[in-house]
Amino acid sequence: MSKPFFRADQVGSLLRPAELIAARGSFQAGRIGKAALRTAEDAAIAAAVRQQEACGFEVVVDGEFRRENWWIDFVQGLSGVEIRDGDVKQAFVAPPGAVSSAPGAAQASADHGHDHGHDHGDQGWKYVPKNVVTTGRVSAAAPITVPDFSYLQRATTHTAKVTLPSPTRLHFHGGRAAVSSAVYPDIEEFFADVVAVYRAEIAALEAAGCRYIQIDDPLMTYFISERMRSEVVAAGDDPDARLRRYVQLTNDCIALRRPDTAIGIHVCRGNSKSGWIAEGGYERIAEAVLGGLKVDHFLLEYDDERSGDFAPLRQVPRGVKVVLGLVTTKFGKLEATDDLLRRIDDASRLVPLEDLAISPQCGFASTVEGNIITVDDQWRKLERVVEVARRVWT
Repeated sequence: MSKPFFRADQVGSLLRPAELIAARGSFQAGRIGKAALRTAEDAAIAAAVRQQEACGFEVVVDGEFRRENWWIDFVQGLSGVEIRDGDVKQAFVAPPGAVSSAPGAAQASADHGHDHGHDHGDQGWKYVPKNVVTTGRVSAAAPITVPDFSYLQRATTHTAKVTLPSPTRLHFHGGRAAVSSAVYPDIEEFFADVVAVYRAEIAALEAAGCRYIQIDDPLMTYFISERMRSEVVAAGDDPDARLRRYVQLTNDCIALRRPDTAIGIHVCRGNSKSGWIAEGGYERIAEAVLGGLKVDHFLLEYDDERSGDFAPLRQVPRGVKVVLGLVTTKFGKLEATDDLLRRIDDASRLVPLEDLAISPQCGFASTVEGNIITVDDQWRKLERVVEVARRVWT
């Protein structure tokens, strides 16, 4: 049975328009209500969909325009969890020029009553993600992403894609200590409840007509980083054993999907205001992750030397597809077409060309402020993705 797969794909988040940032600020300040904010989001999403279609994409996203960041809104929709300040040791690596923010970022941060990290502005850039602590039974009273998907589906004649944060986000920072022992004396009961939430969410999306679901997981690349592996060791776990448990957890979450539903997983190294948290090639996690996840395709970060070479792709099982994230979202310089064609040719020595596609390396705005890149540069890069895909596969 045919599943959605696109030669030109995109990871999900887009730079928020200034009007939407202003509307969100007004909502946070109490000047407008939820319905008015939703109307502003609807208009921004409809415009973004039209522009994606004009670029030539056959798959569209809502830009995550309704979200504070890539994961926090979904987790806030769950019962039994709290979101708390993170540890400064989890801070992202700042990109060059990080003290200057993208247009609108300062206002967005000021207006955001519920921040998703710490950013010390001109005193020195530092982004520390929030953490999740489980204080009760994990559950969801209703589907979280279905209303957003349904609007996106109505706004396009093309395939509408939904992104979900990985279930690993509920556990990584703190491990066992972040999950109440009183509520979950057996940690496997916690994992079972997480699986139940994800299976129900996926089933609800499928019932609403969704056939392409992307899981975003930057945390699996944390196991590349000695700094982040040390956090796992400090929590009393073996990093390689925990990574294998995360692969099993993810596989369990997606195991009951329909035969015609495509599940892609985006595995990057963190993305906030053009910063990142992990560096290094996929080799260290390739056997467990690329060889172990039962997904239909991977969306992999391959935009610069932080990502390493293509050699780990040998672990991808035959028939599983790979979307090469060759176009960076972190900086505005536009990639040369010939360079992208050459890199696709290099990757095809490890994965057959018919199983490859191209996309940006990550989203353009995993957090509401967005990366250090202009809106014009964003659309030029998306147009380049489609241009190259047409050159290679048509």
